[in-house]
Amino acid sequence: MMTDHVQKLLDLEEIKNLRVLYAHCLDSNSLTELAELFAPNAVCNFGAGDIHGREAIRDGLAKAFTEYDVERHGSYPFLHAVTNQWVEIIDANTSQGRCYLLDLHTVSKPERDPWILLGMYADEYQRIDGRWYIARSQLDVVWPSRQVGGGHPGHGLVLPVQARQ
Repeated sequence: MMTDHVQKLLDLEEIKNLRVLYAHCLDSNSLTELAELFAPNAVCNFGAGDIHGREAIRDGLAKAFTEYDVERHGSYPFLHAVTNQWVEIIDANTSQGRCYLLDLHTVSKPERDPWILLGMYADEYQRIDGRWYIARSQLDVVWPSRQVGGGHPGHGLVLPVQARQ
């Protein structure tokens, strides 16, 4: 019984760390490492429609990075602060989570305030060969315009549709 509780705590820490690593890898332009956080057949929607597979996710995020790196520093054109992580274990190989996103642009002399958006990630995680990955991710934006899918981890969480295998 104690072993089950310890394993659950270890799983929760590994899962929560995925979203933190995601933010660090994206912001530092470590996109190859970022892609490895996703399941091979992952599906994500960051506001421009569903993206399928690691390579497409990496390429889509590389495009966003280039768009925001207006001063061509090569890293940290934005900061993705993730907080308030909530993860529910669904079964031995599936979990769902939500966390808040505070997204800031880091240009040296902003023409406007540095806020890009306030949002929440809705995520599904899968354990594959003993390791947890992000399998599906939906970015729900609450500001500046509201686009929220809704639901809670384990209770109707709205996620991108998984591709048929």
